[in-house]
Amino acid sequence: MAHKSFSKSVLSAAVALTLAGPLAAMAEDSVKVGLILPMTGASASTGRQIEAAARLYIAEHGNKVAGKTIELIVKDDQGTADMSKRLAQELVVNDKAAILGGFGLTPLALAVGPVATQAKVPAVIMAAGTSMIVEQSPYFVRTSFTLPQNTTPIAEWSVKNGIKKVVTLVSDYGPGLDAEKAFKVKFEAEGGQVLDQLRAPLANPDFAAFLQKAKDLKPDALFLFVPSGQGASLMKQVNERGLTQAGIKVIGTGDVTDDDLLNSMGDDVIGMITSHDYSTDHNSPENKAFVAAFMKATNNLRPNFMAVNGYDGMALIYKALEKTKGDTDGTKLIEAMKGEAWVSPRGPISIDPQTRDIVQNVYIRKVEKKNGQLYNVEFDTIANVKDPTHK
Repeated sequence: MAHKSFSKSVLSAAVALTLAGPLAAMAEDSVKVGLILPMTGASASTGRQIEAAARLYIAEHGNKVAGKTIELIVKDDQGTADMSKRLAQELVVNDKAAILGGFGLTPLALAVGPVATQAKVPAVIMAAGTSMIVEQSPYFVRTSFTLPQNTTPIAEWSVKNGIKKVVTLVSDYGPGLDAEKAFKVKFEAEGGQVLDQLRAPLANPDFAAFLQKAKDLKPDALFLFVPSGQGASLMKQVNERGLTQAGIKVIGTGDVTDDDLLNSMGDDVIGMITSHDYSTDHNSPENKAFVAAFMKATNNLRPNFMAVNGYDGMALIYKALEKTKGDTDGTKLIEAMKGEAWVSPRGPISIDPQTRDIVQNVYIRKVEKKNGQLYNVEFDTIANVKDPTHK
């Protein structure tokens, strides 16, 4: 009997190996990329833009890299940090994802940091813009932007263009506080004066009282930052309060005049000056091709800065896999990502090998109407901007 059961166990093992062989080979031949995005809730437009751009990149470049098949798994974290962390754990443990990406807001990225570090899985930040995020895990790398990177140029431009006194109004969370501080530091270093720093709640903000306070202080300009998706509501209230009629210029970062929502803001926003790393109107062959392909793939949805962040996130993943010849070891992939440089639809970009953060052009833009549509039209370029807060 013992002999019989031994034979049976050997046979079972042989069958298991035979079955596992092709399955293991299949697993080895695919690279799972888990995108954790807010597909529902207040930041759903961010998730929609990034997913569409990531899928476009794969469609354009093929789903095979270095002999491996790219398998994209998109998960909706509903904009909550607890969900982001749980989804990251599930993607790494259950789905065997080799790379994570997405992260629509700073708290969502921060929640995933410990998972990426423990599992040694690269996490590509395609949205969140607080400076310190990349310092929280050696496996974080960013293809989006940082708020100080995008804010410092508008502070410098303001002083050079006769703006001496400013009130700042930002969303009260990491990126907003980054923008507030970066603006004040640069603006005052250039000789300007910040009269007051106002902070609106991130969730369900009503800006009316803050805008009235800003108007009463009679600054030369009001500097604004809100996350992508809140700009339309903010600008409606800015217009209702009559700030521009009172002679107060309205300036900010490009998050406010998000390309995706710009046409819904109406003509009152014409003339607003912002600084940002991407505009749908960016004049380059790479961007014209990107915008045309994106709009064709999405039933005429206009790509915004989140879309280009996602597109470049996939580009970085492909480049890293090419460099490692398909090896999905997390440490090797992160090393391969450091120092990568290419021409994006937004212009030339690179990954700083020391900080794993993006280096890119920042553009000063003005909202203008062209062919009946509103656009952020770039008129000045500050080249190769690093995040100014990194040591």
